[in-house]
Amino acid sequence: MAPGGLISIVGPTASGKTALAIRVAEELSGEIICADSRTVYKGLDIATAKPSRDERNRVPHHALDVVTPDEPFTVADFKQLADKAIKDIQDRGKIPILVGGSGLYIDAVLFNYSFSPHGSKRDLVNTRHVDKASQGSRQEVRRDTLIIGLRISREVLRLRIEERIQNMIESGLNDEVRWLMTNYPNSKALDSPGYKAFYRYITGEINLEDATILFTRNDFSLAKRQMTWFKRNKHIQWFDDANDAFASVTKSFIDSKKMGKNNAIITKP
Repeated sequence: MAPGGLISIVGPTASGKTALAIRVAEELSGEIICADSRTVYKGLDIATAKPSRDERNRVPHHALDVVTPDEPFTVADFKQLADKAIKDIQDRGKIPILVGGSGLYIDAVLFNYSFSPHGSKRDLVNTRHVDKASQGSRQEVRRDTLIIGLRISREVLRLRIEERIQNMIESGLNDEVRWLMTNYPNSKALDSPGYKAFYRYITGEINLEDATILFTRNDFSLAKRQMTWFKRNKHIQWFDDANDAFASVTKSFIDSKKMGKNNAIITKP
């Protein structure tokens, strides 16, 4: 692919974004940039549903394991990191695939947000220092970008979240939470859905069943907030089926190549 194109895959947690991104990357010789405010932290692998070692061996991933859980990391930091990765991937003739559910991270890259120097080191959830003109306008999306969204019914989403949490527990979620509590007791990561729920379990405040229910409820609420965020973006092409999304991405790529575009992906809202 010629330099300039970008694919972005968005959607709520547990919607299948990672699996689709890996499939697209393997088909089109791409590399993945993870737009997730939690997977940037080293050691936080299970509760964040970080891509597995096998997945990372299959396709190069960027923006994972960037800082320790007690280090600050802002949306401005992410944009700088993502922009650099996109250029590097494109310079090597490959396709960058921006994937995630952190809406502000995604938008900062797609709409080229600018940041106040005074706000760049603030906590990533504090959006007051994002330039209002950038944040308020979703008209000028990044050039030559295809944005794919995955959506699933609430019933299926809840079932996927429940199944994923059970897998997390079996994979050592309790040990990961204890490690975080012991080594980084003041980390803001402890406020995220999984860690917060199982912190209360480990400290004896609630039992395992209640912690699991709380994690499920919090993750489901997160998914609804993510969908609310992404629905405002009129550039997203939504799909209910990952296979249809995959077919659309590959068709856009092939069609653009046939048309002799300088950039292989051209998208209109």
